[in-house]
Amino acid sequence: MTGTTSPTGTPGGPLEILDRRPSPATPRPYHFPGFRREILPNGLTVLVSHLPGRPLLAAHLIIDGGVAAEPAPFAGVTALVAEALSEGTQRRDAIEFVEASERLGASLQASAGWETFVASLDVPRRRLGPALELLAEMVLQPAFPEHEVDRLREERLNDLLQAMADPRRRAERAFIATIYAPWSPFSRPAGGTEETVPLLDRAALADRHGAILDPRCATLVVGGDLEGLPIADMVAEQFGDWTAVAERAAPAVTDASPHPDGPRVVVVDRPGAPQTEVRIGHVGLARRIPDYHALVVMSAILGGLFNSRLQRLLREERGYTYAVGAGFDLRRAPGPFSVRMAVETAATVPSVVDALGELRRIREVPPTTDELDLAREYLIGVFPLRFEAPSQVVAAIGGLVAHGLPDDELDLYRPAIAGVTARDVSAAAEHVDADGASVVLVGDATRFEADLRAAGLSPAIVLSEPIGEAPSAT
Repeated sequence: MTGTTSPTGTPGGPLEILDRRPSPATPRPYHFPGFRREILPNGLTVLVSHLPGRPLLAAHLIIDGGVAAEPAPFAGVTALVAEALSEGTQRRDAIEFVEASERLGASLQASAGWETFVASLDVPRRRLGPALELLAEMVLQPAFPEHEVDRLREERLNDLLQAMADPRRRAERAFIATIYAPWSPFSRPAGGTEETVPLLDRAALADRHGAILDPRCATLVVGGDLEGLPIADMVAEQFGDWTAVAERAAPAVTDASPHPDGPRVVVVDRPGAPQTEVRIGHVGLARRIPDYHALVVMSAILGGLFNSRLQRLLREERGYTYAVGAGFDLRRAPGPFSVRMAVETAATVPSVVDALGELRRIREVPPTTDELDLAREYLIGVFPLRFEAPSQVVAAIGGLVAHGLPDDELDLYRPAIAGVTARDVSAAAEHVDADGASVVLVGDATRFEADLRAAGLSPAIVLSEPIGEAPSAT
């Protein structure tokens, strides 16, 4: 043995141990929890996942018809419906509803995603029956009290004002408006805009609620220790009388058209700002793509890990930023690809130039063996940690429902990731288009605009007014 000796001259002492670099162990076997399916006479699909030893149960009611499908003049209405569901039903006011859920030790809430509307429940096993009754009451019998709707609408308007003062949120809003066509729902915030939110009264919420409420387009996922529980019967008791009010049209394909002006440099001027929020990207991909697993590995190598290429260059080597991330937001229709970071004002242009360089490099330079191994090992290793609680398992199954993916999609994830090759990563990198990327900067324009022009990144527009008002072009 040629290792370092201990201070006493004995091999295997503490200095030798420190000299050994730990290596990852072989991942333990893991299979995503299975689930069974049943369809009630009214068309409601019930998915049941038995998780032994998990007495805190979770249930998610997933209804097709999210933010992307709402009428553009009433943008934000779906999210407001979700907020208002627990603010009173036809049987109880808001306080009575909260008290009823607290007596059960249950947590009920609703949320609106781009594709689906979700009402969720967490409750101890022994109280699942009455909790399901409360969930059905919240979803099927909301009252939408006018004073509560008015309050929620004002809160949303105030939140829009606060977002204007938050550089990060302002950058996100300017970015989606830059890369998507104005008529695409993805070009606006999911919660609506200053123009649409004032129109969201009780009637608008009731209309939207009625439009999405259809058991034939809904799935209830229940997970936890379900031994001996007649889940299908319990669900039928509470949701069996739920019927569609009217014939529902086939869901329209979301328009994810890129902005007709093509890639641009947009600057949102914030005089005196010490930092610049940077967004670089373009319209990306939908979730259902054949090279999904290769894309996941490629994204990790590019900007999804702490030692990703972007992180190593911009944080470790250049010192421009504390953290940088990059990746695809995969939706039913093509979501955005973006690089996200905040940098000191003086580093604004160098960071943009270097980031664009890395976007080109990921297409031109294949991953090293170390890069590929590290990305695959990380993704495989953390995968089981994402599903420790029943609510996490139920949410993941809900993702399969939302995107129309096979039942075994998650069980095949780890072997699929393990099989991704360097050639697969290079092929997936073709989805990253540095030349087609827009750049959005929120910061003190006077301190970096000249450098932008010198770098060949002349801003197409400089926004000095709040988003939603007419920008001043320069």
